[in-house]
Amino acid sequence: MATKYSTVSFLSDYGTRDEFVGVVKSVIYEIAPQCRVVDLTHEIEPFDVRAGSLSLARCVSYVASGVVLAVVDPGVGSSRRAVAVEVADGKGVFVGPDNGLLAMAIALAGGAGRAVCLTNTEYHLTSPGETFAGRDIFAPVAAHLCNGVDLSELGEMIDPALLLPGVVPLPREENGALHGEVTWVDRFGNCQLNIGPDEVANFGEVLRVEIGSVLSGASVNREQVVRSLKIVRSYDAIGSGLGLVVDSYGMLSLSVDRGSAARELNIGQGDLVILSRLQEGDQNSTITTAVKIAPKR
Repeated sequence: MATKYSTVSFLSDYGTRDEFVGVVKSVIYEIAPQCRVVDLTHEIEPFDVRAGSLSLARCVSYVASGVVLAVVDPGVGSSRRAVAVEVADGKGVFVGPDNGLLAMAIALAGGAGRAVCLTNTEYHLTSPGETFAGRDIFAPVAAHLCNGVDLSELGEMIDPALLLPGVVPLPREENGALHGEVTWVDRFGNCQLNIGPDEVANFGEVLRVEIGSVLSGASVNREQVVRSLKIVRSYDAIGSGLGLVVDSYGMLSLSVDRGSAARELNIGQGDLVILSRLQEGDQNSTITTAVKIAPKR
């Protein structure tokens, strides 16, 4: 007997200005009125699959068992596959586009079990166009899963090993320093890095932090900043100025107590941050140098 799920956890880049989120939720409720829909976020930057993937990965350890519906889908209407992927021996199912969006969260949930390409149109809405798969394919599939429809009924079974992988930004070691990047800026201006405290434990209590070079290739005028920062466990422990905080996800974040590190440093997602041991003369340093960041050729 197939599992009936009671919760749909929903993430998208739809925003809330237009009716997209409301329509998707209404489709779910019409088919499965007994289920509840939890909004994880709908403020992923449009078309930013990597940002959606990272957000979903941050959420997954805290998401209720059930269906996870994730839609950041710049390839909607193209040959990209629509999929549903079972995890945790059937305790959960991820529904969304096969474009790398789901990959990190699925891995963190224990890896993919059964997977299906959503080709059975019996479980879709009749579509006047092909540009709103969230409404016409993913929402009804999520709802039917909540009603107890088995994954195998939703379309062609596929090898989960062939699902597209996510693009995971990993830090790299270079000349004794760890080159990371800002992966997320929250609404408070905290800049989460793709570096955890264990990865820099051998650098000592106080780190040399170089901030301000850009990875995206944009040409901007920006100040390059070098700071000596101690890793702390709370915003209050920063005191005045900039701090390096172990955030609620266990990653290092550049933060300002009751302020915005992103605004103060003029940095954002994709910007390079280099962590290393203090060099001679770095202790208590705050060095700011104006540089021109040119595009890569």
